[in-house]
Amino acid sequence: MAEIDSTNVTELLRRWSDGDEAALEELTPVVHDELRRIARRYMARERGDHTLQPTALVNEAFVRLIGWNNAKFENRAHFYGVAAQLMRRILVDFARKRPKQDGSLMIKLSIEAAEEIDGSPDSEIMALDEALTALAEFDERKARIVELRFFGGLSVEETAAAIGVAPITVMREWQKAKAWLFLELSR
Repeated sequence: MAEIDSTNVTELLRRWSDGDEAALEELTPVVHDELRRIARRYMARERGDHTLQPTALVNEAFVRLIGWNNAKFENRAHFYGVAAQLMRRILVDFARKRPKQDGSLMIKLSIEAAEEIDGSPDSEIMALDEALTALAEFDERKARIVELRFFGGLSVEETAAAIGVAPITVMREWQKAKAWLFLELSR
């Protein structure tokens, strides 16, 4: 299959949004690899024994994306941004549903092993989600830039196109958002 550029992906997304099922069939294999890349980025930040695999995360996000009636994706960057946001929500929901350890099971560990366990990634993703939610309450654009750049892996230019601002604005807001999140997560 020949590589399809972002203009063609955007056209397929528009056709699909307009109800063309053939466009969805053509689009699926094209976007699947990029969605897997986004999912691998997310999963790389998760604990090693996580039961959710990147493929399952992609499948769940894609099922939700195609299940939306009348979804209108402006372009490729917008689609991947929405997909990244969905993946983040799926992982947060998964972390919330995970049973908590009540301390009744005690295991002897070496100091090195205990250091690796200290600071559960589940709590880290929940803390990041809470911080992003707090950021979004007073600056939605900065929170959206973090989602697109950090989680979605979009370039500055793709992020700018997705939210309709200049690339320099994305760079400036990205720096401010990272600083704010660092302070928020350091508490």
